[in-house]
Amino acid sequence: TTRFQSPLSIQDMTELTEQTTEYPLEMTEDERYLFDLNGYVIIRGVLTPEEVKEANDVIDRRQSLMIERSEAALRNAVKGTAFYGSGPGRKDLGGVLEWGEESKVFKSILAHPRLRPLFNGILGKGYRMDHLPFVIAQDKGGEGFQLHGGTVDCTSGEYNPYLAYTCHQGQIRSSLLGVNVMLTDHNAGDGGFCVVPGSHKSNFKMPDGMVDGEKYQEFIRQPTTKAGDIVLFSEGTVHGAMAWTSDQQRRVCLYRFSPSTNVYGRSYFGNEGGGWPKAMYEDLTDAQRAVLEPPYANRLDRPIIQEDGSVEISSRNARKKQHDQELFGTKYF
Repeated sequence: TTRFQSPLSIQDMTELTEQTTEYPLEMTEDERYLFDLNGYVIIRGVLTPEEVKEANDVIDRRQSLMIERSEAALRNAVKGTAFYGSGPGRKDLGGVLEWGEESKVFKSILAHPRLRPLFNGILGKGYRMDHLPFVIAQDKGGEGFQLHGGTVDCTSGEYNPYLAYTCHQGQIRSSLLGVNVMLTDHNAGDGGFCVVPGSHKSNFKMPDGMVDGEKYQEFIRQPTTKAGDIVLFSEGTVHGAMAWTSDQQRRVCLYRFSPSTNVYGRSYFGNEGGGWPKAMYEDLTDAQRAVLEPPYANRLDRPIIQEDGSVEISSRNARKKQHDQELFGTKYF
């Protein structure tokens, strides 16, 4: 293996030592149990109050760029149902990793030391970002999102291999992992992100009316969270969003990650000519850059984040790569 690590000055090392926080190096037994039980887990206080303020200040400066989903074709809930709200559409803000220095907090999520053990435990080493992340905002009365997803699709009853949750011989894997970075408090009854606990293991579609929040509301949970908390949920867990009732604008930043060989989105190669948007690569650490790799097997020279945050290349036998080069004209078959 080959190790890559950015050189650090004495000052940098001093600052790192002063700011060092002890985090678990592996997904804990409690986290593993709760994720397997419910299909989601909440990690409290990942972002500091200062980081939350910084992220919200950046969003405040871009409020005018939010796009409200006001057209019928963009609505995520059926009018007149519990998730629809009183009229305002949800607001979306893209480009969160493309704002230069102002993206610092948002980029930190890619390889955050508190989250890496969970990413590895749920997705495996070599995990990758699958979708372009974006900010979701709801004003009071703002529309939520009807229930969707599921290892077995909650509306069709068909198996979803690209969202599926599995656990085999103690190893958890989720084909697609949602990561909600909470930027405002979500108190009981406020609305916002909701989930049907345990639905990642369901074998049947939902009863009529439940996806719209009209039936069996007692089985639909809105987790209470504080700004700075992070909710990790399998896309194989049926989830959605309730209409927002608080006077304060709801804000979350939604990411999706997948195992190294899994893929759902296509922006990693199809951004008008190839690759993620160029601005995303500015001021990244080696670990953060590794998460932006396209899907391919770890043994094909994939950068793997180590426990200390450094990156090592996972590789095959050099002679085999030479053979493939001679055979195919490329060392990657």
